[in-house]
Amino acid sequence: MERSFRLLPERPGLVPWLKEQLKDAPPFFRDTKIDVNLRTYYLNQRKFDDSHAEALASGGALTYRSGWLLDRLSIGATLYVSEPLYAPADRDGTSLLQDGQRGYAVLGQLYARVKLFEGQFLNLYRQTYDTPYMNRNDNRITPNTFEGYSLQGTVGGKDGGPALRYGGGYVTKIKERTSDMFVSMSRQAGAAVDRGVGVLGALFSHGEASIGAIDYYSEDIINIGYAEAKYVWSLPHDVGVLFAAQYTDERSVGGDLLKGYGFRTDQLGVKTEASYAGAVLTLAYTRVGGGTDIQKPWSGTPGYTSAMVQSFNRAGEQAFLANASYDFSRLGAQGLTVYALYVRGWDRIDQRQKTPLPNEHEIDVDVQWRPAWKAMNGLWLRARYAHVEQYGKPGHTIQDFRLIANYDFSLF
Repeated sequence: MERSFRLLPERPGLVPWLKEQLKDAPPFFRDTKIDVNLRTYYLNQRKFDDSHAEALASGGALTYRSGWLLDRLSIGATLYVSEPLYAPADRDGTSLLQDGQRGYAVLGQLYARVKLFEGQFLNLYRQTYDTPYMNRNDNRITPNTFEGYSLQGTVGGKDGGPALRYGGGYVTKIKERTSDMFVSMSRQAGAAVDRGVGVLGALFSHGEASIGAIDYYSEDIINIGYAEAKYVWSLPHDVGVLFAAQYTDERSVGGDLLKGYGFRTDQLGVKTEASYAGAVLTLAYTRVGGGTDIQKPWSGTPGYTSAMVQSFNRAGEQAFLANASYDFSRLGAQGLTVYALYVRGWDRIDQRQKTPLPNEHEIDVDVQWRPAWKAMNGLWLRARYAHVEQYGKPGHTIQDFRLIANYDFSLF
């Protein structure tokens, strides 16, 4: 929820002399930002059916954002690109490239931002959203982006006081990660009609506590409601404790055009974390209602037990997660973090036949390094491995290995 209504911080430019040349220009030009994201990604996955997906791709994003015109209007655009470096034709399906292992380029963002007054903004046309069930899902080369119109703002929050962040709007289309086309939100969900999605949400925070809710409504398609509450205790001796709870309610609405029949399901999740001296231990539990799988047509999933490969949010499924992470900066390895995760899911059922399905577990290992050297600021290297296994089916596994190099910087 915290990412749903926040504004992204600006980064220092890589070419300060160019910024200096614009110091006397009007703010619309003087405060222009050009950001670059370079990403190279290798994915190798063997699936339950023993099919094999593999590719090495490179690309990223080039983003332009103007300063303010008359302190009221700003514009921006982002070009996304992904191109194959190694992509065997018989190993399609990595979501790094389009079908057939083809590269692509797309103007994924093209927007105007209107400042109504301080802290309150209108966002118009092609842009990204970072809400629980409508977000970038940015875990490949390029993210989801959307066509929509929204209002975003903040009230309060000065000097540590209570703050209310809110947002709402109407989203008409989505460009999925590897697509170069925008389609209606309802068609992306799986319905053969064109519908958008109305969104309204808010997050209230005071000190270490927060509570928020957001609702997504698509006429004749689906209504998704999500709520989350968190509280953090900062204890002596560098100890921190977090408790959080989440709830999702999903149901068909109107003409039931998504599945052709009415449905309803929900998911409840609880999570606790404890941190000390760079180490974090996370425990989480989720439970899904038996009506149907949790639907997530416009994003990844916010479920606390979602892992690298599986989301563990299928009909009737219960899941338990344990995750241990450590930041090695205290030991002299600046920017190096490692985590190991285990999730076990059980009691899932076939959403139509209501018959039991095999239990599963997933083990993930993740190593990340963000060099602390000034010359490499913005570089992020990551290696990930996942093993998924179904009980009662020897050899029925998923093996997933990923290497990612990500470099973010601003030209000016």
